[in-house]
Amino acid sequence: MKIEQTIVAIEEIDADAARAVQMVLDGKTKPRRSLGRLEDLACQVAAVRRTSTPSVGEKAIVVMAADHGVADEGVSAYPAEVTAQMLLNFARGGAAINVLARHAGARVVVVDMGVRVAPAGLEGIRSLRIAPGTRSLSGGPAMTREEAVAALEAGIAIAGELAQAGVTLIGLGDMGIGNTTAASALIAAFTGLPPEEVTGRGTGIDDAGLQRKIDSIRRGLAANRPNPVDPLGTLAMLGGLEIAGLAGVALGAAAHRLPVVMDGFPASVAALVAVRLCPRVKGYLIPSHRSVEVGHRIVLQALAARPLLALDCRLGEGTGAALAMGLVDASLKILAEMATFDSAGVSDSGA
Repeated sequence: MKIEQTIVAIEEIDADAARAVQMVLDGKTKPRRSLGRLEDLACQVAAVRRTSTPSVGEKAIVVMAADHGVADEGVSAYPAEVTAQMLLNFARGGAAINVLARHAGARVVVVDMGVRVAPAGLEGIRSLRIAPGTRSLSGGPAMTREEAVAALEAGIAIAGELAQAGVTLIGLGDMGIGNTTAASALIAAFTGLPPEEVTGRGTGIDDAGLQRKIDSIRRGLAANRPNPVDPLGTLAMLGGLEIAGLAGVALGAAAHRLPVVMDGFPASVAALVAVRLCPRVKGYLIPSHRSVEVGHRIVLQALAARPLLALDCRLGEGTGAALAMGLVDASLKILAEMATFDSAGVSDSGA
C-alpha cells in the first residue's frame, strides 16, 4: 500500500545539518541568536532538506476542497453549496489565498477531493474526487476506511508530483463547509477532551449554531467510538476527504524531504493525523499562525508547535501558510546573503 511505502521512506530530520547552519548563522554580523526564530527556521529547513546550504526554491500551496454531510445539521453559517462556489473562485484567482500566494510567489494547486456537485470543465481545478462528500459523522462513519486510504494516497501523489516539479516548500490549505466540525471531532477523539472544549464558531455561527455543532460532535463520538491509537480508523469515522488528502500531502512531502507549512485549524488537524500515522513527520512541519478557532490551540499543543504568527485569522484556504512562507524565504536569505564578521571586517565579540 502506498501509505506504508511512504511512511517507510520518511526519515528523521538531520540534526547535524541544523547544527552546521547554526554555526554559520553565529558567524554573521549580528549578536548570536539575535534573529531568534528566523534562525530556527533556517536550521529546520536545513534539517528537513538534509543540507547545510538550503536555498529559496519553488513554493506551492495545496488547497483541497470537499463537502461534509454534517453541514446539513446547521453547524455552519454558510450553506454547503459555498464549497463548490469557492472552488471556482480559487480556480479564477479571486480568493484571499490567490492574492496572498501571488504575494508569496507560490503556486496554488486547487484539488477537488469530494465536492458534492463537481464543478464542470473549468481549467485550474484538479479532480481527484473520492466521493461526493462525506456522510454525516454524527450518525456513523463519515467515510469508509477505503475512502480514507484513497484520499491519503491522492495527497501523497500530489506531493510527489510537486517534488518532481522542483517545489521545495509546500503549504496546506483547506476548503469545506462543515470542516471545522470534522476537525473538532478529530481533535476531541485524539486528545480525549470534551467537544465543548475544542469546538469554536467556525464561519461565525451564533450560540444556537455552536450548540448544534457541539451536539453533532458528541453524537458522532458516541456513535463511532473512535480508538485514537488507530489514526486511520479515527480519520475515516470523523474526518473529511480534504483533511485526509492534506494528511497525505504532509506524508508525501516528508518522504521527499520537503518542509510543510501548516495553515489553520483543519489543515493543522490534517498534519496531526499525518504525525499520528508517522511520528517522524513532526520535524517537517512549520506552524504558520494561531487561528482564533479554539480547537487550533489544542492541535498546536498536541503537536508541541509554536506558531510564527498570531493575526486573529480564521479563514483557512492556506492563507496563513502563504504569509509564513515569506518568513521562511527571509530566513534562508539571511543564511545565504548576510555578511560574516570576517567578510565584512567587523570585530566579533566571540560570545
